[in-house]
Amino acid sequence: MSQTEQQGVIPLEHAMVLRSSAALLQRDFQGTFGPETIERFLNDSYEEFAGRLTVTKYLPAFAERFARERLSALSRVEGSSVDHRPAVLFLCTHNAGRSQMALGFFRELAGDRAIAWSGGSEPGSEVNPAAIAAMSEVGIDISDEFPKPWTDEVVRAADVVVTMGCGDACPVFPGKRYEDWTLTDPNGLGVDSVRPIRDEVRARVVVLLDSLGVTVT
Repeated sequence: MSQTEQQGVIPLEHAMVLRSSAALLQRDFQGTFGPETIERFLNDSYEEFAGRLTVTKYLPAFAERFARERLSALSRVEGSSVDHRPAVLFLCTHNAGRSQMALGFFRELAGDRAIAWSGGSEPGSEVNPAAIAAMSEVGIDISDEFPKPWTDEVVRAADVVVTMGCGDACPVFPGKRYEDWTLTDPNGLGVDSVRPIRDEVRARVVVLLDSLGVTVT
């Protein structure tokens, strides 16, 4: 994988997976983005997570998922996407609790009728275990999610940007619809304290989906 791989920063087993990921992305975005763009996004995504995420075993898989999100968003921004479903970006500070729960509820309730992404101004190393446990109680598994940063293309592609406590660090693009949800940060809290936050997040997601004209399943 280009200069990073040549320097030996990426372990061989990761480099092999990344090569396969690049081939998959090139197939899926054929005619939209060239190999150089795809490899750049994939490398950048890997480097973003390397040294920060707790579970390093899945770094290549996380990099592919994040690169796919970013490329899909960029295609919407550039007008080459045929996907016109409403898209929402949930932002908080660490992308470990509130925004991850919102993402989980949105995807569960909207199904394939809308798109959701999440990110953080200062991404953490793992999703909050108490948030994972609280969401599991209502039948939603967010254990395979991972903290991600926000990127320009994803912010620009979103129809609605929901912020949760990231303050001035949250990106502001003129003309875009923003909502600021005042929610307690679940960082350091136990499951008992996270449950009320979880339930408030769900209620707000339901209202948001209604405003987008998306029927809740």
